[in-house]
Amino acid sequence: MNDDQCQAAAPPPGGVLPIEMFAAALPKGARLIGIDVGTKSLGLALSDVSRMIASALETIRRTKFKVDGARLLEIASGHGVGGFVIGLPLNLDGTEGPRSQATRAFARNLAALTPLPIAFWDERLTTAEAERMLIEADATRRRRAEVIDKLAATLILQGALDRMREAELGHRPRA
Repeated sequence: MNDDQCQAAAPPPGGVLPIEMFAAALPKGARLIGIDVGTKSLGLALSDVSRMIASALETIRRTKFKVDGARLLEIASGHGVGGFVIGLPLNLDGTEGPRSQATRAFARNLAALTPLPIAFWDERLTTAEAERMLIEADATRRRRAEVIDKLAATLILQGALDRMREAELGHRPRA
């Protein structure tokens, strides 16, 4: 095999990748950012360097993509991030609707700004789960509104981290 064929067989360093290729493209010791893309905000979560635990990070109030993207990359740079996991809001039956299309457009725009790899993670019901957790914790409506997006991002990122760890250990993926 010549050099051109070897390069063609290697996964691309960035762009939107399937979770398995995404995991392989990540540098060792780099953190990940999970993103819950909403129409008004971006909820962010951050992994630890061992990629075992996701923690809520912050919420970015959305303005224009150029501003939002620059802020996201600034945060990523400051935390030594090696990739992004974006929640893909599928319908309950697994189909994609307008929110999924908007999220895919966000990912394409982000991929144009950075060589860091991006993966999607099925986020069905994560916001509902985050809301339930906050209600059980007796959080006020105001407090829930302040933290729900970054908690949803935490659930998205933790799901992806768990899946990548299962794959690394050779376990069958969850259905």
